[in-house]
Amino acid sequence: MEAKFIRLLKLVGVGFKARSESQGRELFLKLGYSHEVQFTAPPAVRVFCFKPNKICCIGIDKDRVHQFAGAIRSCKLPEVYKGKGVLYIDEVIKLKPIKKERKK
Repeated sequence: MEAKFIRLLKLVGVGFKARSESQGRELFLKLGYSHEVQFTAPPAVRVFCFKPNKICCIGIDKDRVHQFAGAIRSCKLPEVYKGKGVLYIDEVIKLKPIKKERKK
């Protein structure tokens, strides 16, 4: 398979890990839930994990690659207070300020 389209994701958070199995067909994510989240890649997409927190989706169909990467991202969206979650590698999250205490 000739990879023409690539989408990189990163996991930000303590204990968030990813692993791929069966030649890039299966993806398992540990995202702080009580169970692992499992994804099966579409026929034109392969998934690889360079490190436990870096995910690479590659394929020959741009729509399927981006849709699969979006499905992975949707299972743990980045939060706006600490920035934890599944992010695209080039994504920048603008963090909200923490609530300030009242003065007495």
